[in-house]
Order: sequence, then structure tokens, then C-alpha cells
Amino acid sequence: MNFTRCGLDIAKQVFQVHAVNEHGLAKGRKTLQRGKVLEYFARLPPCLIGIEACGGAHYWARALSKLGHTVKLMAPQFVIPYRKRGKNDANDAEAICEAVGRPNMHFVAVKTEEQQAVLMVHRARSLVVANRTALVNQIRGLLAEFGLVVPKGIARLRAQLPRILEDAENGLPPLAGEVLSALLEQFHELDQRIQQYDLKIRELARQSEPARRLMQVESIGPMTATAVVASMGDPHAFNSARNYAASLGLTPRQYSSGGTTRLGPITKQGDRYVRTLLVHGARAYLRVVDKKTDGKGAWARGVKERRHVNIAAVALAAKHARIAWAMLANNTEYRPTQLKEAAA
Repeated sequence: MNFTRCGLDIAKQVFQVHAVNEHGLAKGRKTLQRGKVLEYFARLPPCLIGIEACGGAHYWARALSKLGHTVKLMAPQFVIPYRKRGKNDANDAEAICEAVGRPNMHFVAVKTEEQQAVLMVHRARSLVVANRTALVNQIRGLLAEFGLVVPKGIARLRAQLPRILEDAENGLPPLAGEVLSALLEQFHELDQRIQQYDLKIRELARQSEPARRLMQVESIGPMTATAVVASMGDPHAFNSARNYAASLGLTPRQYSSGGTTRLGPITKQGDRYVRTLLVHGARAYLRVVDKKTDGKGAWARGVKERRHVNIAAVALAAKHARIAWAMLANNTEYRPTQLKEAAA
């Protein structure tokens, strides 16, 4: 089997392989069960394997790399233009095989098991936060049915709900009080889980040398630092700091043609979670930007004065993304820019 490039369409149980030789001619099309995938590729000489970056892709990339193959992951939207005719497993595998051979293709860095474990902590925390938000909204709706309205904010509900349950003159039926008491107990349990995840993330940040360096940047705390380090993977998978910011959807969408450049809103593509953390951190920085005396503070102040605060927050988030990439790619410490350097 003289294969030089393969496209592997992965799934839960049924996998499809499309292989070509050095001339790009199809030499192998095969359907494999999950348990036979590694056995099949173990018999092949080392070759280039393309996989769409989806669920389980990083695991298969690591497993196939151990067999001596070169594995590259691609975003599914970059594979779609190479697919012919209708969508099925065979056509998907052929499109993947064609896309992975393109010299200008953008690839996704393969994450290590440790990086994926850190991201798992973040995803689990996000799930608990979403469940708490849903529970809070449910409690507010139930209270409103009895004419009891609690001001906005989780902290206010946390403080006022016990008082409502203790008040015997608010007209709340005993059965409703029992239900709300159970929901309050569930509310406290979710709070404790979120605190446990927060402690775990802070511990992970202390143990990670790259995360500790990133936390030298204002508005980047343990949560953002660990998420950036784990989600970025290999920094050198990005050609520049701007490419990394673009991968997070923090760069303007272009509508340029005929030599005329038109920039629109940000693309919002890529990792929404990391983008949200960076933007929230930038908002916190802008609240105290008037007290900053370094070059970045002066720049952020100027943007805030010229444009809307939301635009300034996104611009600052993009700058922080570029700074984070430069620090991780070059293995350097954070060096605040002085005013004279910013002016130059």
C-alpha cells in the first residue's frame, strides 16, 4: 500500500478512509469500525493524515502520531469547499484528503491530554454556572407568581430568598415554601461546586509556568490564563499574533473589493469562551484605565475616548490576545510598554 496522504472521516463507530499516492491518485477507499482504525494504520508506512477538528479528533491525532504518521487537524469549514457532490462519509474523507494537501491550509494545533484536561475543568464550570443561572431564573419566576419580586443579581436573590422563606406574612403557601427551600438548597450546592472549580483553576494556574507569566498582564487572571494556555496548544501553529487574535474572532470582518478596504464588526469566529474571558477582562481594565500611566493604558484611554466603550473593550481584548501569543511563542516575560515607546 503506497499511500502518501490520507483523509480520515471520524465518527463514533464507523470511520471512512480515502488515500492517495504521491501523484494525487486515489489508491485506497475503506470503511473501518472503530476498533480496527489503529490496527489498519499500524500496517501503513508513515504518511500524512488529515482529520477534521471535531469531537475526538485530538485523541485520534495523538494515537496516530504514536504510530509514526503526521497528523494535521483542520476546521470543518475549511474542508467543505473541497467536497464534491452530496455529503456522505466517502465524499467527506476525499475532501479531507484533498484539503490536508493544500500548502496554504490553516491547521489546528493538536492538544495534549493535559491541555484537554484543563479545558475539561473550564467546561464543567461553565455547565454549572449555566445550571445556576437557569435555577435562579426559575426561582424568580416562581416567586413572581405570588407577587414577590426580587431585584436583579444573583447575590440579591441569595440574600433575600431565606428572608422570604422565613416571613410568615408574605402569603406564600406552605407547599410553595417547601419547593423553594429545596431549590435554595440546590442553589447553595451549585455555589459550592463553582467555588470548588474556581479553587481548582487557581491551583492549576499556580502549577503552570506559562499561566503564571500570562497573569503578569493586567486583566488576565487564573481563569483566562489557564484557558488561553490550554486552548492555544502549540503557539507556533499560528504564524503571528494577529493570526491568533483572528482565530478567536477578535479581528474585523472585511468587505474589501476593488482596492477599497471596508472593515465591519468582529468575526466572532473561533473559541467563544476564551474570547468572552478576554473581553470581560478588558472591560475590568477600562474601568480603572484613567489610573494607568504606562503606554498600554494611554493607548486604551485614547481608544475609549474616541470610540464606544464596547469597541474599546474588544480592541483591548485583541491586544491582550496578541500579547499572550507573543509571550507564549517567544517564552518571554511581560514587559509593559512605556509612554515614549508607545508614542514611537
